[in-house]
Amino acid sequence: MTDPAKYFADSYAKARSLFSEAATAENAALGSMAHPLQGPDGEALATDLAWVGPRDAERLLITISATHGVEGYCGSGVQAGSLSAGRYRDLPEGLAVLMIHAINPHGFAWTRRVTEDNVDLNRNFADFEAPLPINPGYEDLHEVICPPSWDPETIERTFANLMGYAETHSMAALQQAVSGGQYAHADGVFYGGRGPTWSHRTLDALLRQHGARARKVAVIDYHTGLGPFGYGERICPHPADSAGRQRAEDWFGRDVTSTDDGSSSSAPLVGTNQNGIERALAHAEVTQIALEYGTQPLFEVLNSLRGDNWLHAHGDPVGSAAKPIKAEIRRCFYPGTPEWCRSVWDRAVETEDLALRALAGS
Repeated sequence: MTDPAKYFADSYAKARSLFSEAATAENAALGSMAHPLQGPDGEALATDLAWVGPRDAERLLITISATHGVEGYCGSGVQAGSLSAGRYRDLPEGLAVLMIHAINPHGFAWTRRVTEDNVDLNRNFADFEAPLPINPGYEDLHEVICPPSWDPETIERTFANLMGYAETHSMAALQQAVSGGQYAHADGVFYGGRGPTWSHRTLDALLRQHGARARKVAVIDYHTGLGPFGYGERICPHPADSAGRQRAEDWFGRDVTSTDDGSSSSAPLVGTNQNGIERALAHAEVTQIALEYGTQPLFEVLNSLRGDNWLHAHGDPVGSAAKPIKAEIRRCFYPGTPEWCRSVWDRAVETEDLALRALAGS
């Protein structure tokens, strides 16, 4: 049995190399959108893509990695591995696969969840022409979530404050307040921005260019950080009772969750990729899934984000304090053990195969 851990890289540069080499070996059509900034070692950054199948295909599977930079290890491993394993060599007639690799390359390279603007890409697809969503819970907690210092005493004190909020309002209310998305504090966490980021604009351009001929589209966006260790939760972003939600349930059985009904490990979110994908592919029937893999306990994950936020807002991202903070955020979003990689791979293959089968039969 092939060990899928070999498909998962230990750096952004290595992940990009593995993906490009695998795509070239499979004779996939390659493309690249250069990012204007560099990585921590001066490396070039880019969003790369690979296309397998006929260019005029009306049925299209799209996979996306690194919406949340550091989570890119997961999706990149699946994308490079799928190419290396030849999983798309015998696609049904009229069906193609588009792999969008490292849509947030800056966050991937810098071991951050956010973009170079400190923006959460999965909150950056709000309607910036309209009044932006308000998150009252985050307003109450911003100074607790993002303190100006990061030391054991501060961590203990602010953790107690957060738990006090949960005791008063519920744990679900705390998760919503922290992670649901906010547009008021550019130096905070889960910040949605004040306009489209580079990654937002790039995703929109790629989808409009390469998805123009598609009529039926499946999108799998790879994520990590929520849920049981190694388990891949299929989160359906389509509203309850919508055609998209019904298709997702038809494709995957009832093995899908939703933030609408509280069945998901995620809080309800605002300004998500779903909005941008549906706008860019408005001519097509689109079925979306976020495949979310569990890593560490929720408060460890949130604390890793808070520490990284402090580092970039108040500290030195390349100073002595950076190493343990970066090690912790990586542990919380990419455990990288052979067992975890195997779980990621098996669930991804199963999910993609179900989506391909549904597209082929449509």
